[in-house]
This record gives sequence, structure tokens and C-alpha cells, in this order.
Amino acid sequence: MAAEHTSQMSVDEFETIASAAPETVTLEFIDGRIEVKPMTDGDHNTIVSWLAKRCMQARPDVDLYGTQGLRVDAYRQSRARPDAVLAPEAHFAGHGEWADPAGALMVVEVTSYDSDTDRRSRHEKPAAYGQAGIPLYLLIDRDSGTVTVRSSPDRRVGGYRSIRVAKFGETVPLPDPVGIELDTEILKTYVR
Repeated sequence: MAAEHTSQMSVDEFETIASAAPETVTLEFIDGRIEVKPMTDGDHNTIVSWLAKRCMQARPDVDLYGTQGLRVDAYRQSRARPDAVLAPEAHFAGHGEWADPAGALMVVEVTSYDSDTDRRSRHEKPAAYGQAGIPLYLLIDRDSGTVTVRSSPDRRVGGYRSIRVAKFGETVPLPDPVGIELDTEILKTYVR
């Protein structure tokens, strides 16, 4: 018999802690656990900047928001802070620190070189984002040198029904509602 999962704290308690945290600490609440999101490095930030330029060149009607907090409530009352969220221009104006994910077109995570990356970026976050109904999850995986595009979210059980993995250097289509292609050759230069 599997052990029942219990949450470390309520969402309200987490939000109180997160709002008091210094700017140098980024907190998330995923699957009932408070997590400290690792600090980014220069390559990580360069990848997010590269992606922002590509998205906005192809789709001037969108913005790529860095670290916008999302209420992914369907997945155990979670609060996630993706590396980036693609949404219509000015979509999050007037929203607080933790916005409803409705209207987000895509969430983006870039792996960090830490021990929690596998659990967090490859398993827990795709489940949460899919259950929240976010159309696309883009994982830029510096460990494996791949780009994973998850689409067709499954709101009932979480995760995504479609998964496409491409190696750095390949052209990666981001299906609708994003509808652009990424030439990922440059990503080879941003890995250790």
C-alpha cells in the first residue's frame, strides 16, 4: 500500500513565506513541498533571452515573461515559477505575483545543474502544467542536449499526451497555439 502524501503547509502559508523571501531566493510550492529554485547562470539566462527574441520576432503579438508565478491549483494547490511564460502581449498586466495560468500559451524551463532537476523539471512540473491546461511545455535540457516539446495537456490526470524530443541543432516546431519553429543550433554553445 502506497504511503499517503501530505503537504508541508497550506498554500496561504507558502505565499506568506514566499512574499517575505529576499529577492535572491526564488521559492515554489510543487506537489505540497516548498522548493528553492536554483539561481540561474549566464548560459541559462542567455537561453531565455535567445528564446524571447525568437518568439517575439516570429510573433510580435506575444511576450515572454521571465519568472511569472503561476497558480497551478489543479495539481495539489501548487505555485510554480517557470523560467518563462509565453502569453499574449500584456496578458499578465494587473496580475499579482501568482497569476491564473489561463491564457498562457507555453511555459518554459531550462534545466539547472542541480540534483533536483530530474524530479522537478522532467516530472513534477510537466504534470502540474498539463493539469493546469497550459497548451505547451518546452524543456530546454542542458544535461542531455535536447529540447522537449510537450503538447495536448491532459487536465484530468496531468501531464501531456504528446511529447517530441529533438537534439540541440535540430529545428523544433512549436505547435499551435504558438505556431513557430526554433533553430536550436546555437543551444550547443550554452552547455557545459
